[in-house]
Amino acid sequence: MRFMLMHRVSLDDPASWEPSSELIERMNAFVGKLTADGVVLGGEGVLPRGAVVRRRGAAIKSTDGPFAEAKEVVGGFLLIRAEDLAQATAVAEDYITCFAGVEEMSIEVRQVTEFEDIEPYLAK
Repeated sequence: MRFMLMHRVSLDDPASWEPSSELIERMNAFVGKLTADGVVLGGEGVLPRGAVVRRRGAAIKSTDGPFAEAKEVVGGFLLIRAEDLAQATAVAEDYITCFAGVEEMSIEVRQVTEFEDIEPYLAK
């Protein structure tokens, strides 16, 4: 199974957006080990600026970020391979330790939909 680990950080915490050399070293070592073990499929950090595109009925509206109503925003993600949610959560618990110095953050763990998951709906 594939899982996306999205790390969410405070928009106002400089440590979230200006990583120390120690954080970069920890992250490189962590991702390097997971890559060597065949766990990491991809991943990137993202910049704090962006946009939100919303649809309400037929109306589509784009709004520039940062996102004032959000306390935490996505700072990056890893796409991993894991046997189940418990194993993916264990990887997330190790992943969050890379961010020593970041005051407040969370990692959302979500299973990625596979073709087999939607195949029954295609037959309708």
